[in-house]
Amino acid sequence: QVQFVESGGNLVQPGGTLRLSCAVSGFTLEYYAIGWFHQAPGKGYEGVSCINPRDSGTYYRDSVKGRFTISRDNADNTVYLQINNLQQEDTGVYYCVAALGTAERLCVLESPDYWGQGTQVTVSS
Repeated sequence: QVQFVESGGNLVQPGGTLRLSCAVSGFTLEYYAIGWFHQAPGKGYEGVSCINPRDSGTYYRDSVKGRFTISRDNADNTVYLQINNLQQEDTGVYYCVAALGTAERLCVLESPDYWGQGTQVTVSS
């Protein structure tokens, strides 16, 4: 059974930092592009950061470049999202997602094969 367990979401002030984690079980992560989708309140989801299966090539949405860093540990089947300088527009649910293919394809086409349950990030003063 495929399972994604996200953690790390929290209430933080603007300018703060968070590190989201996604522990994956039930399949071999190294064959999948994996990433994070963001769903702001009342809006659809968008691919913000994705990483290739093996070569660590990454894709970032323009709005998060320079602030978000995605990384993966295939040995531990875990993916991370470091978020610096949090802004109010970063508020929302962050979903860990995975699909066969590349990071860019996953984040741009936004058609994952697998989804986590999401973790809430709230940026507020």
